[in-house]
Amino acid sequence: MSKYKEIKGFKVQTLASDTAASVVSTGSWAAGGALNTARGYGAGSGTQTASFVATGGVGPATSGSNAHEQYNGSSWTETTEVNTSRSYAGGFGITTAGIVCGGYNPPGTVDLTESWNGSAWTEVNEMNTPTQTGALGGTSTAGFSAGGYANSTNDDKMETWNGTSWTETTDMNSSRFYGASSNQAPYTATIVFGGVGTAVIANAETWNGSAWTEVNNMNDSRGELGGAGASQDSAIAFAGEAPGFSAKTESWDGTSWTEIADLSTARDVVNGSGASSSSALCSGGFTPSATTATEEWTTTPAADFQQINLGQVYYNSTSNAFKVTEQAVPTGAWASGGNLNTGRNSGSSAGTTQNTGLAFGGQSSSALTESYNGTSWTEVNDLNTGRNEASKGMGGTQTSALMVGGSPTTVVESWNGTSWTEITEINTGRGNNMIAATSNTSGMIMGGEPPPSFSVDTEVWNGSAWTEVANLNKGRNNGVGTGTVTASIVIGGQIQPPNAAGQEVESWNGSSWTEIAEVNTATRSAGLSGTTNTDTLVFGSNPGASAKTEYWNGSSWTELADLATGRGGIYGFGSVYGAGAAGGTPPATIASTEEWNATTLNKTITVS
Repeated sequence: MSKYKEIKGFKVQTLASDTAASVVSTGSWAAGGALNTARGYGAGSGTQTASFVATGGVGPATSGSNAHEQYNGSSWTETTEVNTSRSYAGGFGITTAGIVCGGYNPPGTVDLTESWNGSAWTEVNEMNTPTQTGALGGTSTAGFSAGGYANSTNDDKMETWNGTSWTETTDMNSSRFYGASSNQAPYTATIVFGGVGTAVIANAETWNGSAWTEVNNMNDSRGELGGAGASQDSAIAFAGEAPGFSAKTESWDGTSWTEIADLSTARDVVNGSGASSSSALCSGGFTPSATTATEEWTTTPAADFQQINLGQVYYNSTSNAFKVTEQAVPTGAWASGGNLNTGRNSGSSAGTTQNTGLAFGGQSSSALTESYNGTSWTEVNDLNTGRNEASKGMGGTQTSALMVGGSPTTVVESWNGTSWTEITEINTGRGNNMIAATSNTSGMIMGGEPPPSFSVDTEVWNGSAWTEVANLNKGRNNGVGTGTVTASIVIGGQIQPPNAAGQEVESWNGSSWTEIAEVNTATRSAGLSGTTNTDTLVFGSNPGASAKTEYWNGSSWTELADLATGRGGIYGFGSVYGAGAAGGTPPATIASTEEWNATTLNKTITVS
């Protein structure tokens, strides 16, 4: 007789460790051997098992030291001192062939260079420009120093070292000091990231031996950080000043930055080294006092790596648990995206994924339309009638959207992915209305102003005509909406009474509105992502330029990670798993975009 499991069962893969998005995302930091001398502002380089730290200091005003220590993978050993004490110096190379250059030695910045041959330090040719706190990398015969602090200002200079002398070459695009690099990458194929320009920056640039190219920014702006890596396509950034001591680690895959496991100890002005994004070392720094702490970064060997697959069920033999891979909205976070070409607010938006956003209209009666591909915004055909304070919420898709009303008007325009066409007007002209549209042939609008300033009117669009249906329970404007003509939701807005940003939420079942659970924080002129009345995100608010993000799961609201920049009048788009928040006012009009990404994680299956 056949067994039930043979008829209805299915095979579950057995794995020794959890699945992961990439090898580098399996990494973690672990304690290593402590430095003999607590310090930051040092010059470090090498690999995780063969690294050096030379010079450094115990405070910003220090004249520095000439101490030199080497790491063997488990402990640090003091060895031959450099000839000239200093702090804020840079270093590159390995434990048997290294370079220390530049730095600070009262009364000022120095251009001194010293070469290490494994047993002794020798003074060699000086840098062309006295420099401190630059980003350095390469080998003792082919290295570089990029940026830094020179001549009492942050610098964009690039000098290369050929084993004998320094040569000035192409300047960086962005001046900076306290940046970091893929430490062990060839000097003809490296990346420099972070640092301090006019402020702490997230900028990253790659160098191909002759030119600098700006690439995607890190998720977090920070200076005084460490770096490691073997190429311009593989690096990690860790620690730093954001401001405030940072424990964050980010990996670079040649295209984008991803946040991975944090250091155990948040710190800045660290000594960073490592030959790959799978094996690195972070030593010393300030916490705020000088520390001897060393941490080693290690990832799962590539041979043992298992790619994460959404919805996968497997058995983890190490933890003796069945697991499922899912996207967890509450664990998501915001990261920087591409800027709008024209900063603005109070417009309308559409797009059901993070890679298919559409922003149209806005302040000063703009007719501009821009399309987002997940990386950058592109200007496409304008609206026929420029306007602001029109429909807010989910206005359709990137290829099929509606622009309804304005301040106030009855005009409606339909977007087909290429151009806008004026179509049948709404029955009651209004601005700051809420919209819930799935395409340019199916949608509804709710509320708005004037008349009256806090409208309760609802109209449904079937692709050819607008029909008035049941009113909202409470008049409002400047809220947001999403869903379908039979199941939608309207959230917050300016409510009457009390004529201010409100927490009220109403749900539509195709025939009537019902008041449901309120958002935790009153919201007005917010951004929204999500396409159903049971799964949506609301973020930002005016006045007050709120950074709050809340998630609706169909029964309750949960506060999630804040936007990096509080704002209202937002162009919102996407889903609860991948969203975008563009433009707005905090209070000046901005062009920046932030991207929301829900974390994909492996969750233990429990039986209650």
